[in-house]
Amino acid sequence: MSESPLAHRAVLLEEALAALAIRADGVYADLTFGRGGHSRAILERLGPAGRLIALDRDPQAVAAARAIADPRFSITHAPFSELDQVLDLLGVKQLHGVLADLGVSSPQLEDASRGFSFRADGPLDMRMDPTRGVSAADWLATATEQQIREAIASYGEERFAKQVAKAIVAARAREPIRRTEQLAAVVAAAVRKREARREAGKDPATRTFQALRILVNRELEEVALMLPQAIARLAPGGRLAVISFHSLEDRLVKRFLRACTESGLPADLPIRASDLPEPPLRILGKPVRASPAEVAANPRARSATLRAAERSGAVLDPAVLHRAFSEHGPDAWRS
Repeated sequence: MSESPLAHRAVLLEEALAALAIRADGVYADLTFGRGGHSRAILERLGPAGRLIALDRDPQAVAAARAIADPRFSITHAPFSELDQVLDLLGVKQLHGVLADLGVSSPQLEDASRGFSFRADGPLDMRMDPTRGVSAADWLATATEQQIREAIASYGEERFAKQVAKAIVAARAREPIRRTEQLAAVVAAAVRKREARREAGKDPATRTFQALRILVNRELEEVALMLPQAIARLAPGGRLAVISFHSLEDRLVKRFLRACTESGLPADLPIRASDLPEPPLRILGKPVRASPAEVAANPRARSATLRAAERSGAVLDPAVLHRAFSEHGPDAWRS
């Protein structure tokens, strides 16, 4: 399949590079190579002693990365929740910057054979790594109506999750739901009478497809597992930049970073703020969103949010990360 121009357009490119404050001799990690827009820009700013380590769970993205013939660059087929293992295998102890561009990539969305989109018919797969895990079709074939309803309500924030789940179970009793076109039609029929109350211009299948994609790929769990590893690997002064595309993952990132910028001591202690232990992270500015010009050129950027933080020179207390993970781990987006 030929890829559209959008397939190669990195979201918030200049803003991400500014957040990373790339040093020529630094060691950086791009946790979601995609088609390499961010990675190539980072390499352009690195000197001969610099190094870029890229990961991606999508075999097609890894294959695209193999085309980069640069001794400063390496690519590993792995989800970013395995950052520690990858760095250990490469003999890398610390990083000067970590970039994580979350969510689904444009090539994945635009390839009907991957099953991510309801806009073109294809197999209902949705796995970012087709070599691992269970497809969306297989999950829908065995999940209970309650499980389907909870997934669509939680991961898709769908108001009509009960009606959609009931319709899916009724439809699969007639024939297996194996195609994106089938699922989209079932969802549309389930909410057709309520269309006037939905967002203008949004397809009725949008939230259900998002929910199944997040569930199949364990997207929120992946983010929650990645963040402590990334923070622990940052050298003092190192930067973390995370680009999210929906409120669930952005909420998780925001709360986790905030937890790592706190001292962990009760706020009512009779201690001056200057006497409190330095937290491991310092949040850099406010969240950054795409400009109107970028959104016009790349509609996918409309929902993007960039959050960045800098590692302090304080000794990293494992208890801080444990607290942040326990309080802001995979279920942090629920509240």
